Amino acid sequence: MMYKVEAIIREEKLEDIKAALHEIEINGVTAYQVMGFGAQHGYTTVVRGQEVDAMLLPKIKLEIVVSSEEWKEKTIRKIREVAYTGEMGDGKIFAYEITDAVKIRTGESGYDALQSSGEDIGKK
Repeated sequence: MMYKVEAIIREEKLEDIKAALHEIEINGVTAYQVMGFGAQHGYTTVVRGQEVDAMLLPKIKLEIVVSSEEWKEKTIRKIREVAYTGEMGDGKIFAYEITDAVKIRTGESGYDALQSSGEDIGKK
């Protein structure tokens, strides 16, 4: 079974998490700049002399597809370890079962679509 791990994290944690995932040999990550709120409920700022409640906070959303439950757990554990500050707004991690994946260039599917072949490395 393949899994998709999605993590909503603080912007300032992105580089640390990328490095940590690389250390455990996670090589495919998609990242988005997103806005959202949870228990934090945003913050108050001053715009043109007026106090304004900003409900949506900037965050980063990471998407990672892994080939097994073991890799799902490893990935979640590493993200949680690195993203943790102990403060509200540390984020959330979600995991979903994936039924298939297809590598567009080769047509490989399932587990094979997630693997990089030696021929892929260094080619453009």
